Amino acid sequence: MTSLKRSYAADPNAPNLSSKVYVRSTRSGKVQKIVRELYLREDIPCSSQLCSTCLQRAPVDYNNKAPRFVLSATPAGTKAFPNGHYIVPDTNAFLNEMDLFEVETAFRDVVILQTVLEEVKNRSLPLYHRLVNLTNNEDKRFYVFFNDFRLETYVVRDQGETINDRNDRAVRKATKWYAEHLQREVRARKSVRCPSVVMVSDDRENLSKAKKNGIDAMNLRDYVSGLENANHLLDMFSAGRGQQGMRTGKTEFFYPEYYTLPKMLTGVRAGTAHQGIFNVSPYNYLEGSVRVPAFDRPLLILGRENSNRAVSGDIVVVEVLPRSQWKPPSSKILEEEVVNKNDNPDVEDGEAVVTEQERRALQEEVKKTHGKSAEGRAQPTARVVGVIKRNWRQYVGHVDKDSIKSSTKQSRAQQTVFLVPMDKRIPKIRVRTRQAGELLGKRVLVTIDSWDRESRYPVGHFVRSLGELESKGAETEALLLEFDVQYRPFPKTVLDCLPAEGHDWKVPASMDDPGWKNRRDLRDLLVCSIDPLGCVDIDDALHAEQLPNGNFEVGVHIADVSHFVKPNNAMDKEASMRGTTVYLVDKRIDMLPMLLGTDLCSLKPYVERYAFSAIWEITPDADIVSSNFTKSVIRSREAFSYEQAQLRIDDKSQQDKLTIGMRTLLMLSKKLRQKRMDDGALNLASPEVRVQTESETSDPVDVKTKQLLDTNSLVEEFMLLANISVATKNYEAFPQTALLRRHAAPPKTNFEELANQLKVKRGMELRTDSSKALADSLDTCVDPSEPFFNTLVRILATRCMMSAEYFCSGTQAYPEFRHYGLASEIYTHFTSPIRRYADLEAHRQLAAAIGYEQLDASLHSKAKLEAVCKNINVRHRNAQMAGRASVEYYVGQALKGRVVEEDGFVMKVFSNGFVAFVPRFGIEGLIRLRDLGTPEPEGVYDPETYVLTVTGSREVKVELFQKVRVRISDVAEESTGKRKVRLELL
Repeated sequence: MTSLKRSYAADPNAPNLSSKVYVRSTRSGKVQKIVRELYLREDIPCSSQLCSTCLQRAPVDYNNKAPRFVLSATPAGTKAFPNGHYIVPDTNAFLNEMDLFEVETAFRDVVILQTVLEEVKNRSLPLYHRLVNLTNNEDKRFYVFFNDFRLETYVVRDQGETINDRNDRAVRKATKWYAEHLQREVRARKSVRCPSVVMVSDDRENLSKAKKNGIDAMNLRDYVSGLENANHLLDMFSAGRGQQGMRTGKTEFFYPEYYTLPKMLTGVRAGTAHQGIFNVSPYNYLEGSVRVPAFDRPLLILGRENSNRAVSGDIVVVEVLPRSQWKPPSSKILEEEVVNKNDNPDVEDGEAVVTEQERRALQEEVKKTHGKSAEGRAQPTARVVGVIKRNWRQYVGHVDKDSIKSSTKQSRAQQTVFLVPMDKRIPKIRVRTRQAGELLGKRVLVTIDSWDRESRYPVGHFVRSLGELESKGAETEALLLEFDVQYRPFPKTVLDCLPAEGHDWKVPASMDDPGWKNRRDLRDLLVCSIDPLGCVDIDDALHAEQLPNGNFEVGVHIADVSHFVKPNNAMDKEASMRGTTVYLVDKRIDMLPMLLGTDLCSLKPYVERYAFSAIWEITPDADIVSSNFTKSVIRSREAFSYEQAQLRIDDKSQQDKLTIGMRTLLMLSKKLRQKRMDDGALNLASPEVRVQTESETSDPVDVKTKQLLDTNSLVEEFMLLANISVATKNYEAFPQTALLRRHAAPPKTNFEELANQLKVKRGMELRTDSSKALADSLDTCVDPSEPFFNTLVRILATRCMMSAEYFCSGTQAYPEFRHYGLASEIYTHFTSPIRRYADLEAHRQLAAAIGYEQLDASLHSKAKLEAVCKNINVRHRNAQMAGRASVEYYVGQALKGRVVEEDGFVMKVFSNGFVAFVPRFGIEGLIRLRDLGTPEPEGVYDPETYVLTVTGSREVKVELFQKVRVRISDVAEESTGKRKVRLELL
């Protein structure tokens, strides 16, 4: 590009020199005209393997390599294009039907014009990223052609021409150039057939102009109809573009019209409306909530009319209803698949937005709750008046068999069916399909396209089938898609960033090698790692030895991932997008390629590895005298599991220096832990079990409760110390852009219900003035006759907490940095860079803070760091939920065909059932009144005492925190298609 600039600078009238004019408004309101010169080139290749001219002229990269030509020499043919074809879609094709282009068996040899790519980026960043991912998929052969930089395809916007019309003209011009260019190329080679170049657009005017210009052009639906698997592909068309054919007769509106955006924003500014995220109760599909700053408690959204087409996760604007309509939260379990079991997916006309069953259930619920509740229990209620941002994504579910017409199960005729999502908080989705019979009993992926006022349910389109319900492959892929885990193989561009030596890479033998520059040689230290059994991606290792002055030198050594992953290269961008490694029961979805994660970065024993070391001098009382940080080279002496390390520490006959070092670490870790507890750190709990699987098949064999050893705490304490030390150092160096992690103090209202429950049921006081007060009061919540009671309370307290989150230091005041759960003033993540992107960024900042290397510009930008934090917060949360869902699935599989009896504890009581938690399996499940007998027994719920009295053949009282005996079996849940654990009260 530089040489081109030189050659044309002398002649401003050269045909290859053009300019692009941008107009923008400044803050002061003045209009600025910006002119940017474009140096148009003739060597940007068409990338067709048929074209020898472009191959000879293509520019080389810095390594003197010519680009790989993407488009096949023998592209697929159709009836319309028997000689094969390339396609050139316009912007709307990608914006409306991205799912189609992602089908592995279709849409190959696609030219993505620069004009189109930029327009997609401006309109939808998520779709842009999906499109870029397609260009990295070598099998798909998607090629980005820089038409705005090529002399023959560049288009100047005419005076008075809209940007959209200019872009359409650019697409037509590039398509015509491609066709003529290839015809010239193959004309001389008589044995070669010239493929067609087909423009795909749903814009009638664009198609009409293209055909007048002699360009092969089709709308997307007609193009797809000519492909082999047309029936499957036609099901994937967006239902929101007039294709659904779901409504007949006159239009009837079931929902109120949304406010306009200006009206919503005015209301929010004036305080008459409020903005927040809409969440649906997992126990009652007709109850939602929105947390807004103006109120201590979330606003309740009760009923379909008030939720007004909001889907869980949407950012909505709500208006508070009059006080006369305020109500307490629901005390009833309401499940859509039970209440609306026989809905007809084809019928819309005359249908009420709320069914008679729903109306009766709600009225009965309000009467019961109002009749029993004390003064002041009613909470503010609200209604949704608009949606600021839809959080729609692809949803996994199964086709409701009752929604398929029995006479057409084997038919290829199009019909409307209900897709029941796995996530119970998402409403049923109407889908038009030609393959209803084939989809029965399958896990299916769909997308919501629209939810109009005249439709009781949202409408969507089929994306693909994942496989048979309950099959391991389909269920695992389903949960990865449900939690948006990026699980595709690493593209070649990422793998190209790996060291060329592969597994043969070694720390250089010569200390004169650049890799040793400014690194400390710590290979003589007695370093070891302590991890879960079978861990292969070893992030951290430790050492401890006594100093002559009686103090101890303690080191935490972390894998130096930043040596291998450089900022802004393809591997870094992929890791940034993935955000974290995801651990499932039977597999791991890596953030980094395995070569790094399980070999070159992993601090395996007996080999030299690059590390980033935090080293402290610590007194016998665990006071920190000094700390320093250095890039280093270590050689781990051993990789212990927690169990192995504990056995070695406890074995008095072991008196070698490595074991003595571990005993020192254990002694110091107990003192560090006590200091944290004295400062108010919380000892919380979550249900944790380990599924044992067969090594060859990964089939579950048994479920074990995780046993925490002293060595677990040993590692945890020193990882926390390293994270706090690094956070302090990075913040001192970069007060505006340090990447940190905070845990906000929960509002007192979060604990009101739990505090009241403990007071009423056990006469216990839960104090929440500070983390120290909470920690101390949790310690007093003990039942001498039931050791598990304290753990149960801690599990419930954990659920009252706010989520910890990554943030950029310049976006918060220092007091807001505090990590409530750890009782630390400042905190970050530094100790797991193999599996967390946040830690990798912290490494880069620490390296700059100690003067090891310059900080990349991306880590100086508050805006860029905020975007990174936003993504990794989502990825971290999704990874946790995917992991839990995987455990839940495998626990269900482990119990398949078995019936066992276990102790459980009542966690939540409703007027028509209760939730029981079973510690042995770490599971909780609903036990409904209807599960207790046929006909369903009557239940009387007293919300003041949290007691449900069940009358029937015998009277049973179920109360909060009660220990119950339950029978556990497995059942294929009709509503979600999942095999779940079923609990019965004995």
